[in-house]
Amino acid sequence: MHLLYWILCFVATFCIMEFMAWFSHKYIMHGFLWHLHEDHHKKDHDNWFERNDTFFIFYAVVSMGFIITAENTSFWQGWPIGLGIMAYGFTYFMVHDVFIHQRFKWFRNANNKYAKGIRRAHKMHHKHLGKEHGECFGMLFVPFKYFK
Repeated sequence: MHLLYWILCFVATFCIMEFMAWFSHKYIMHGFLWHLHEDHHKKDHDNWFERNDTFFIFYAVVSMGFIITAENTSFWQGWPIGLGIMAYGFTYFMVHDVFIHQRFKWFRNANNKYAKGIRRAHKMHHKHLGKEHGECFGMLFVPFKYFK
């Protein structure tokens, strides 16, 4: 039974992170921390590292905090929560940075309906270069209108 709770906690955390990604992007990245996210929309730099990349550090610290807490206390839920955040971060990195933005030249030939929909939705988001009017959505649960 403990394993079932562990798995449910991990899956719930992963799904909650989709909401957190949407919320963070809409209200924080396109809000009061726009100065960190702006270089993701306006490629006015020659550096491979973007100021926008600092957001992953925040979530990595949160993930590590849960894992360290679980290791040093009886809060066993820290393991599946921390690993769920880490798994979402890895998935986000693979979809957003590797697949969509091609920061690494992997998965270049993926051309199925889901891949096209993800790219189309992200392109609509980047259509607006400013802080306002950037359509925000999650990474995995993209509106169906983009899957034609």
